[in-house]
Amino acid sequence: MNAPGTGASPVSLAINVAVLPQKGRDETITADAAQLSALAAAHDLLGADRFEATIHVRRWQRDGVRLTGRLKARVTQQCVVSLEPVEATVDAEIDAVYVPEGSPLQKRMEPGEGCDLIIDAEGPDLPEPFEPPMLDIGAVAEEFFALALDPYPRAPDVAVPVKNAGKVAEERENPFAVLENLRRNGDR
Repeated sequence: MNAPGTGASPVSLAINVAVLPQKGRDETITADAAQLSALAAAHDLLGADRFEATIHVRRWQRDGVRLTGRLKARVTQQCVVSLEPVEATVDAEIDAVYVPEGSPLQKRMEPGEGCDLIIDAEGPDLPEPFEPPMLDIGAVAEEFFALALDPYPRAPDVAVPVKNAGKVAEERENPFAVLENLRRNGDR
């Protein structure tokens, strides 16, 4: 994920991480009608009825920030087969770590010369850099929203129409038929 800047997301909520309490704090993002419309336009949706994220923001490894929480949304997408509207529910877990740009924590995670970076596909994501002191947790929630959307939504009971599927296989000419004809007819 990219480091979220402030103001780029329709559901932007920038927080100052320099003043986070020791225990962290909870933030809730609930999109209004204008934000839902902007989200729908930004993600090529037919509509968005709900977008709500509850995020716990706390310090991580002294300079870093860890975000954990849950995102729930209700959207209308377009079926890739029939182009009919498809209602979809998004329920995604938010778990991300951010470290200040240039932080020793970030440098420790990057491969050096002659060093390979080993990534566990099932393990936690590497920390993302951000420019302190502000972090846009709304943009983070939107990224998790985008990742949770079905890239190929299909209406229930819709099949891909295949016309003449059996005939195509029968009509396909055997590539060796030409060679067989040459062999039978000789070199005329």
